[in-house]
Amino acid sequence: MTDIADLIAPLVELRHDIHAYPELGFAEHRTARVIADTLRAAGLEVHEGIGGTGVVGVLRAGASGRTIGLRADMDALPIHEQTGLPYASRHEGCFHGCGHDGHMAMLLGAAQALAADPSGLDGTVHFIFQPAEEGQGGARAMIEDGLFERFPCDRVYALHNWPSLPAGTIATRPGAIMGAADKFRITLRGRGGHAAVPHDTKDSILAAASLVQQLNTIIARNAPASANAVLSVTEIHAGHAHNVIPGEAMVGGTVRTFDPAVQDRIEQRIRQIVSGIEAGFEVQAELAYDRYYPATINDAQAAQDALAVAATVAHAELAAEPAATSEDFSFMLQVRPGAYIWLGQGKGENPPPLHNPHYDFNDSVLETGLRLHIALARHWLAPQE
Repeated sequence: MTDIADLIAPLVELRHDIHAYPELGFAEHRTARVIADTLRAAGLEVHEGIGGTGVVGVLRAGASGRTIGLRADMDALPIHEQTGLPYASRHEGCFHGCGHDGHMAMLLGAAQALAADPSGLDGTVHFIFQPAEEGQGGARAMIEDGLFERFPCDRVYALHNWPSLPAGTIATRPGAIMGAADKFRITLRGRGGHAAVPHDTKDSILAAASLVQQLNTIIARNAPASANAVLSVTEIHAGHAHNVIPGEAMVGGTVRTFDPAVQDRIEQRIRQIVSGIEAGFEVQAELAYDRYYPATINDAQAAQDALAVAATVAHAELAAEPAATSEDFSFMLQVRPGAYIWLGQGKGENPPPLHNPHYDFNDSVLETGLRLHIALARHWLAPQE
C-alpha cells in the first residue's frame, strides 16, 4: 500500500520535468512516453497513440461492469516563458502556461495510488491523457478514434487548476461551466485606388469600419438580456500606404456563448450584417465562421456528486457562474455524462492568470487534486449490494 504523502515529492519532480520539456498539441511525443512509462511502472494496462498522441491507462478491479474516466490534458502553449524558474521551458516559444503539467502529475499520482491500493473499487478506471486541448480539438480526435468504444465510461470527469480560486478550493456547477468558442473571419474585397480619388474605389476600409460597429450591436440588441454572451472583434488587417485605398480588408474575432439558441442567433445576425455590408458598400464579402468548441455543459447529477465528493477532500463550493473561456472536454461531455471541475491554485495577491508568461502551476495543490481523483473513482466504483 502506498502512502499518498510519499507520492508528492516524486510527483513534483515529475511535474517539473514535464514543465521543462513542453510540447504543442499532437506533438506530445516525449510527454506521452513519460506518461506511458509511469503508468506501466505502476502496473496499469497502457494504450498509446489514441487520437494522435493520446494515452489511456486502465485499472480493472472487482467484477462489476461499471466504469469511470478521469481526464488530464497534455499539451503546452506557443508562449515564451518568463518565470525564470530553474525548471523553466527548454523549448523556446513553448510553455506549460495553462497548468497541464500539473494536471498530468495529479492524474498520474491518482493512478499510482489506486493501482497500489485498489481495495474498495468494483469496476474499471480509465485514466485518459488527452493531446491538443489548446484549440486543436484533441478530445474530438480521441472520440473519433474510438475512445469511448474501446474504453467505456459511465461517467467522465476532468480537473483544471483555477488561479482565481484560493489554493485547494474545489468548485463546479450543474449545467454550463465554460463557454462555446466560435471564431469568425470576414474578408471584404472592393476596388483599391488612389486615396485622392476615393470615388473611383470601393473602399474596403470604410466597409470594415462599419462592419465592426454593427457587429458590436449584436449582443446588446439581438441576444436576450439574461444571456451570457460575448462578441469581440480582435483583428483588422488592411492597407500598406498612406495614399492608397486598399482593395481588401479582413475583420476577425470570437463569439462566446453558453446557450445553443443564442449561439445560433448570433451567427445568423453576423451573416445578415455581412450581407448588408456587401450591398451597402458594393464590396464582396466572404465569411468563414467556425464553431470549434461547444459549451462545456456539466451533467447535473454528476456535478452534484462531484461537489459532495470534493467536500470530503477539501473546501468545496458551487461555482456562481460559468467562465467565458472554452475547453474541449466539452466534446466528451456531449457523449458521456460527467463534469468539469475547477481546483483553486491562487496564492498571494494577483497571481498570474492562465496563459500568462509568468504563470506556474502551484505544486501545493497537487495532493488535493490527486485525492479528488481518487475520491471520484472510489465513489463511482464503490461496491454495491
